[in-house]
Order: sequence, then C-alpha cells, then structure tokens
Amino acid sequence: MAKVLVVTSGKGGVGKTTSTAALGAALAQTGQNVAVVDFDVGLRNLDLVMGAERRVVFDLINVIQGDAKLAQALIRDKRCETLSILPASQTRDKDALTAEGVERVMGELREKFDWVLCDSPAGIERGAQLAMYHADLAVVVTNPEVSSVRDSDRIIGMLDSTTERAKRGEKMEKHLLVTRYDPARASKGEMLSTEDVLEILSIPLLGIVPESEEVLRSSNVGSPVTLAHPDSAPARAYFDSARRLMGEKLDISVPVERKGLLDWLFKKRVA
Repeated sequence: MAKVLVVTSGKGGVGKTTSTAALGAALAQTGQNVAVVDFDVGLRNLDLVMGAERRVVFDLINVIQGDAKLAQALIRDKRCETLSILPASQTRDKDALTAEGVERVMGELREKFDWVLCDSPAGIERGAQLAMYHADLAVVVTNPEVSSVRDSDRIIGMLDSTTERAKRGEKMEKHLLVTRYDPARASKGEMLSTEDVLEILSIPLLGIVPESEEVLRSSNVGSPVTLAHPDSAPARAYFDSARRLMGEKLDISVPVERKGLLDWLFKKRVA
C-alpha cells in the first residue's frame, strides 16, 4: 500500500513541480515504485519537466471520467523503470476534478505503487484541496522570502484542518523544503535565513535546495535534476531529502558563503 505525499505551496513559482519530479526520481532510484501525479489541471507542467509531454495520450481527467483506464494514462519514465507519471489535462478546467473520481484514482494508485507524489497547484483552490485531501504526508515547498513563507503558513493551516486525516482527528506528517536558497543574499539580509523560516512555519526541515543553474537546465531538457545532474548540489539535497522521507536520520547541509564567494561549503544542521 503506497504512501501518498502531496507536494504543495501557497505561492506559485517556488519550485514545487521541479521538486515533485526530483523527489519522485530520487525515491525511484532507490528501487521504490513511484508515481507522480499532476493535479494542475489546465496548465500541466509536470510532464514537461519530466520530458514526457509528447507521450501523453490520456490524462488524469480521462481516468476520473472513465474515458481511459489508469494503466492507459500512466507513462513510464524511459530512464528509470520504477518511475511513472500521471499527467494532468491541458484542455479542461479544474471543475472536471471530482471528489469521487479523485478518491477512486488515488485508491487504485495506492494498490500499484510504493509512493504516490501529488504535484499540487499553488494556492488554496479546488485542485489544491483535492491534491492534499488523501495525503498521508506533505512536503511544503517555500522560498526564503516573506510572501512565500506567509502563503506556506496558510497551506499548513489547510493541511491541519481540511484533509481526510484532519477529519479523522489525525495529525498529518509535514516537512519543509526550502528551495532557491542563496547564502550570499541571505548573509546580506536580502532573503530570510533558514532559522527565520523555521521559526515562522514550525514544521520539521526536510532539506535545503541551493539556487543553481543545474535545476533550470534540467527542466529545460525535460529531466529531473536527480537524473540529469546527480552529482550537483541541488541533486544531493533532493537525494538526502528522499532518504529522510524514507525514515533515515541525516544531517541537513546548509550552504554557506565564504570570503564573499559562493562555493557551496557546508555546515551541518541536525535533521
């Protein structure tokens, strides 16, 4: 029976879809059977980031409405045989997502995979609510900026009050993933420090992904950074984050600045 994880954020553009793809690929590279599901109906970016856009025939809405079986819509990654994607529709709107349909599809996915990662739309609208509703745990993605952190705090409130687990009186396991972290800007006070973000949001830190051109290059060629540039600093951050999701206790590496140059030294922070 799969663990269902929602990757969510309050603000758009923080690296949520990129993180879904990278974490999904990292988990799959450990031998786990992983499905990533795009809930951003109408925009559909996860298939682009994973290089599967030309292979989309059926999508999540087709499965929900009974026009296709789940097996017809799932696309297996060519580079990692234990990684699959269920794309969103680019021609429908979010009203096509029904609670009953999502429940049925999530139930089928739970039976077939070890992990199901739901790429949630940003914000608090219907697609985001349905993406998080059946989740067992959540990764809240935020940039170290005031507006992003504020919106993430709102999402944490929703995870604690509007999900299926909340209705059963159970606490959802939540993790914080800080992306696009730039130690040079942080040292100048141009962005929040990791400590500031943790103090505001008060959920466990999963990992810190440094600002890096490798992430952009990977997205542009349609490959998660954990597959395209596995030795890069952001890939290492995602690999370690995936291992923590699987229960390993690892120190968290925080990028620091030295002598005014950004050279990815690391200091240790207890996970």
